Amino acid sequence: MVESSSRACLGGALPADMQAREFAWANSDFDRVQKLIYQRAGISLHNGKHAMVYSRLSRRLRETGYRSFHEYLSWLEMNEGPEWQEFVNALTTNLTSFFREEHHFHIFREHLIAHKEQRQWKVWCCAASTGEEPYSIAMTAVDALGKRPDLTLMASDIDSKVLETAGRGVYRIDGIKNINNNQLQEFFLRGKGLNSGMIRIKPDLQNMIKFMIVNLIHDSWPFREVFDVVFCRNVMIYFDGTTQRKVLERIHRVMVPGGLLFVGHAENFSESRDLFVLKGKTVYERT
Repeated sequence: MVESSSRACLGGALPADMQAREFAWANSDFDRVQKLIYQRAGISLHNGKHAMVYSRLSRRLRETGYRSFHEYLSWLEMNEGPEWQEFVNALTTNLTSFFREEHHFHIFREHLIAHKEQRQWKVWCCAASTGEEPYSIAMTAVDALGKRPDLTLMASDIDSKVLETAGRGVYRIDGIKNINNNQLQEFFLRGKGLNSGMIRIKPDLQNMIKFMIVNLIHDSWPFREVFDVVFCRNVMIYFDGTTQRKVLERIHRVMVPGGLLFVGHAENFSESRDLFVLKGKTVYERT
């Protein structure tokens, strides 16, 4: 809590809203960021995100050596290079955990068991983040179909840095939630010595997943075959209605009829019944 009395300004740090900013920051800078991230990633930043945007992009100014947002954004607009990926990485939010929204994994498991006659499964996780979600999907598939399920799991994200973490599959054990002892023993390796306190996904599970960068608002997705199941959870909340509809239409095109789409707890696509019909709590079926 920030103290409002003058006492707080004597002999100590000034409250955050009174401190001089490291870089000049104007409404016009925020407006440009809003426009650029919408064009690149479809993300709609509302006006309450000034502090977040300033904080995250300030790191990019320090890294690139620019002394003002105006200069940095002008340079960005004039160049097609790797900094665009860093710009997108800085402004994406990655909140995840193993078996988050656990009821989805129960439904997924029952769906796999109910269709055991199906020889091959193709699943897409649209927001892999640091990997907990796709690894949870893979663990559920092993539980439902056996140790070596014929399952292809594509795990994508727009943020290249979180995908690097996901690909490594290494996590701090004290940060792990929703994983029981049996799962730890079956799917993880415990670190020893200098790696004590860390766990790593076992290679057999890791090899089931292919990680890749996919921008959901781009027209071309790198998929040749359609998916039986798609997890696109807590992604659409960052898009406006128009972008949501476009992405849903594209997801519809890369799914088999009757395939399941899992979405986030705050997402509702009742206005797109021509594409997906509600089958359960935040679970839709492709029409």
